[in-house]
Amino acid sequence: MGVVRGSLRVGASGPQAPDVAWERYARPALWSTWAPQIRAVECDAPRLVAGARGSVVAAVPSPVAVRLPFTVTDVDEPGRTWSWTVGPRVLPLHLQHGVEPAEGGGSSTWLVLHGPWPVIAAYAPLARLALRRLVR
Repeated sequence: MGVVRGSLRVGASGPQAPDVAWERYARPALWSTWAPQIRAVECDAPRLVAGARGSVVAAVPSPVAVRLPFTVTDVDEPGRTWSWTVGPRVLPLHLQHGVEPAEGGGSSTWLVLHGPWPVIAAYAPLARLALRRLVR
């Protein structure tokens, strides 16, 4: 019996302008400034582009750095959306992200997680926190 896979959508809204929130996504070097689960990012491109590869260094207490490989699979700058696959080949997550103007000002951001249910369930609370920080 294999691992049960599924999808889950999380989101957040805040006062940050959509273009600013998007720029925080578009530059991987900035991810650790708003995503507390990320200590650092190593990427072969300074800005999100389809095909970019790298690794996320997880901010977990560990004597060795936990590096998760990733590949950016799609980027739509005008639409402020992007997706990537992250993690080991045996249990990868596919994540789709977007930023939109929020009703009344500010921005809304969303994330759809696709992957093994145990991983999605464990990651969703961290993702919600990071999204709130992205748009504040």
